[in-house]
Order: sequence, then structure tokens, then C-alpha cells
Amino acid sequence: MQSYVPPVEDYQFLLGEVLGFDAAMAELGRDDVNADLAVAVLEEAGRLCADRLQPLNRSGDETGSHLIDGRVETPAGFAEAYRAFADAGWTSLSGDPDYGGQGLPFILQLWLDEMVSSANLSFGLFAGLTRGATEAIAAHATEDLKSAYLPRLISGEWTGAMALTESGAGTDLGLLKAKATPCGDGSYAVSGTKIFISSGDHDFGGNIVHLVLARLPDAPAGVRGISLFLVPKFLADATGDFSVRNAMSVGSLEEKMGIHAQPTCVIHYDDATGWLVGEPNRGLAAMFTMMNSERLFVGIQGLGIASAAYQQATGYARERLQGRSADAARPLVPILEHADVRRMLLKVRAFVEAGRALAGWTALHLDRAHSHPDARERDISNGLVALLTPVVKAAFTDFGFESAVHAQQVFGGHGYIREWGMEQYVRDARIAQIYEGTNGVQSMDLVTRKLNLEGGAVVDAFFALVRSDLDAIKAEGVPSMVAHRTRAALALLEAATAPLKGASLDRAGAAAVDYLRLFALVAMGWMWARMAAAATGEGALHRSKLIIAHFFAERMLSDTAGLAAAIDAGPESTMALSADAF
Repeated sequence: MQSYVPPVEDYQFLLGEVLGFDAAMAELGRDDVNADLAVAVLEEAGRLCADRLQPLNRSGDETGSHLIDGRVETPAGFAEAYRAFADAGWTSLSGDPDYGGQGLPFILQLWLDEMVSSANLSFGLFAGLTRGATEAIAAHATEDLKSAYLPRLISGEWTGAMALTESGAGTDLGLLKAKATPCGDGSYAVSGTKIFISSGDHDFGGNIVHLVLARLPDAPAGVRGISLFLVPKFLADATGDFSVRNAMSVGSLEEKMGIHAQPTCVIHYDDATGWLVGEPNRGLAAMFTMMNSERLFVGIQGLGIASAAYQQATGYARERLQGRSADAARPLVPILEHADVRRMLLKVRAFVEAGRALAGWTALHLDRAHSHPDARERDISNGLVALLTPVVKAAFTDFGFESAVHAQQVFGGHGYIREWGMEQYVRDARIAQIYEGTNGVQSMDLVTRKLNLEGGAVVDAFFALVRSDLDAIKAEGVPSMVAHRTRAALALLEAATAPLKGASLDRAGAAAVDYLRLFALVAMGWMWARMAAAATGEGALHRSKLIIAHFFAERMLSDTAGLAAAIDAGPESTMALSADAF
């Protein structure tokens, strides 16, 4: 495989010419951060990903994690790489400074996640799940729990995991059976078995902090009776050192299609000691703090896999000689000369670069939601992030998987052979469409919940923002063409949105997946319009942006008409066949 090349030049373009990073930081009073600093941070992160993490990707996949005498062993090099990652400060990048974090903008965190996912998706889950746990603890735990756990989680000395799923309770968490009994001293005895627990155990050293959903003895049925508990692998001894093994164990490791290096555990809690996080019976609200963060993270995993697969496929297409060009007199040519190969590569690149921009825009609004001095502006940004979260999770992972398949296809038969690495990308990318809420669930969340935020005002405000940007692009040529076609796609999206606000469950369910993809294509078209408008120079990067923007507008935005027609068809043909006829 080729060495991974971090996309720092693209980050620099987006920060300085498209997203207005310096102005956004100034608005938040962050005079300590500018685009130059951000690029320097990303360059250093990229070096670590390329030099330390990518070389472990294939060996980690081939070796996998193993459970030996009740202990999880990760592949060779993973523990040392994680300690190097933490010691270099990457686990604390966006962490709260009050607990030892660097407090840098979330856009840097999200793009770090992209590079880590490109280099080694299994590895990236350790840090990503830890960050999600810190956010839930920071938002909902007592001050004592925050003081005891956040500094060590943010520093990377300890890691985190989320324990939601049970064998009979997946998406419908109201069915879970894990129990928590008060011990009379402020702690609880947590019992039950959880499955699919990524990073549930490992051999990195340090504590592993599980956030576990369970029911109190008097809890009401359903999701209204779920509480959240912090359950660490090690408890404090009489001296304050965390050396006492808690009553929890790894029953087995899941045998998975991909992410083999990531230890996905079955965990048994046998009256394990834990502490309540948030209010009793309000655990789902607390867990959603972690889950929403993780959904953005999972979307970025799809983006990262697509970016890495594109690099490998493009390198191969430049070197692989096969077939002749349209000029029959020419000798064998690189397959990059063939239109179909270019089509596949351009579809991947058009997604990656628009997705990277949309992720950056969303991350900037996440910082606004947390830190803007005006409460109204915080509310606006919070609504926009909530609206975009299911889109980023589902669309980025759908496009990410499709991109991995396109890149594998470029390799032909070699793409099916392990030594080239492409089949690993396909296997690894597939899980991102499933975990943290399947993409069908994300689509339903968008249609049934997010379109109705503030009575529909949030999505209307988003459409108005997109339209305003598109109307402002007046230049002749590619920018105006991209803006014009995106505006037409936006009109289709708005027409599809109105009947879905408050729609019946059948209508919403039949339309949801197509609607989310339509929404994502419009959002990416908006990003391409902005990038094309910014690409006014004569350099290679700007020329490439204009060409790819043109390709996206002509060859990918055209899908919006078919999606709109499918949505408009309603649920009748989907629901007509009786259940016993399947």
C-alpha cells in the first residue's frame, strides 16, 4: 500500500478561503486561535497518522484482538501507539481546559478524527469513545465524579466505553433488562450483560470507564425508566489508587466482518459498583449527549475511509497499464485514462471534499452552540447541529461505503485480494452504517424529529441560509452553474419537506432514506458552490476545485430528481404487500 497523505492543503483551503475560520474564532473571542495555528496542529496530527497509525492498520486487521484467560490482547503495536498518541496530547485536543484539556476548536478534533479514521479505523475508536464518555460525564455527572474521572480520561491515561446494547434490546432501549440496586452509600450494584461494547477492554493499562444503561428497582417501564451509571474497571483502594478490580468481566469478543483490531466485547456486570450519572430514570437523555457526539464521529469515519480509499485507488490507477485510449495508435495507457475509472474516482473525491467542508461547517456551529456570547446565536447553532447530525452520520457512512466499493473496483481483481488493502476498507466501512443507530434510524430521526424542531423553524432557517449563499454567488462560469443547479435541487428538497412535517409513520418511513440522501446532496452542493466561488486563483488546487464542482453538479446532483420523485410517490407501494407474502 501507499503511504497515507494527510489532506492538509485542503484543510488550509477550507479554513482560509471557504469557512471563514479566523472570523468565526474572533466572534467567539478566541484570539488565541487562527488558521495558521490550526494548520500547524493538523500537519503534526497528520504526521502521526501517517507514520505511526497507518503502518499498524493491515497487521492489526490480520491479527485482530483476542481474549486470553479473561484478558484482552490487542494487536502488536497498538498499546504503544495509543500511549504515544495520548502523550502527544491528541486525546486532550478539544477537551475542557478546566480538566486538563487544550480546549481547541472542534473543527480540529473532527478533522483529526478523519485522519485517524483514514489511517486506522480500529485504533480511532479508542479515543473517539473516550471523548464521548467525557462529554456525557461533563454534562451530567456530579462534581465529585467529574473531578475524579475527567482529568484522566481527557489526558488519555484512562479510556471510556458506552454500554447500551443487550441481546434483546438494540435500537429499542426500552427493552433493556440490566439492573442497578442502591447500596446505601451513594453507589449502586449494576448487574446484566451488554453486547457490542467497542473498546470494552484492552491491554493499554489504566482504567476503562464504562457508561452503562440500567434500571433502578422502582423504574417505570420503557425508556422512561432508564438510568445511566459510571462503572469503572478499577475502583479506588484505601490509598486512593485505582487498583481494585470491579465485578465486571469480558465474556467474549465479537467475531466481526471488519474492524478486527478493535475489541468489541460481551461484558458481564455482576453487582459491579457504579455511580449514577444525571437524574434517576433520565439516563437516556444523558446518554444522548454521548451518542450525538459519537454519531458525528461515526460519520467522519465514513469520510476518513473514503479519503484513504481514494488515495490508494488513484495511485494504482496512475500506475496500472491496461487498454488503449481513444487514439488506437497509442500504446497501453494507465487506467486513469479511462472514463469509467475517472467516473468512480471523481464520485469518491467529490463526496470527500464536500463532506470535509460540511463537517467543518458543522463543527464551527458546534463551537458556536457552546461558546457564542449571544444566547440566541447559541440556540440557532445548536438547532443547526442537531439537524445536521443524522445527515452527517448516515449520508457520510453511506457515501463512505460506496466510495470504498468504487475504489476497490478501480483495482479490479486486485481489489478483492487482501494484500492491496482495499477489501479491508470495504469491510471496515460497512459497520459505520450500522452502529450508533442504523442509517435507517438516522433517516427516521431526521424526518420525524429534526424536521419538526421548533415547529419546523430550524430546517426552514437552514434552507434560507443555503439559499442566501447560493443567491450571493453571481460570478459567471462554474460557480454560478453549480449554484444554479444546487438551487434547483434545493427547490426539490423544500417541496419534499413540507408534506413530511408531521407526516404519518408509514409516509415518513417510506420516504426517510431517500429524503436524507436528497438532503445530503443539497448540502454538499451548497459546499461545492461555496468552494467553487472561492477558487478564483490559477493554482492547481483551485483549478481542481472548479472541475470537481462541475462534475458534482452534473453527475451527482442529478440524482436529486429521482429521489424527489420516489419521495413524492408516497408509502402505498412500500406498504401494499401483506406481511405473510414476504
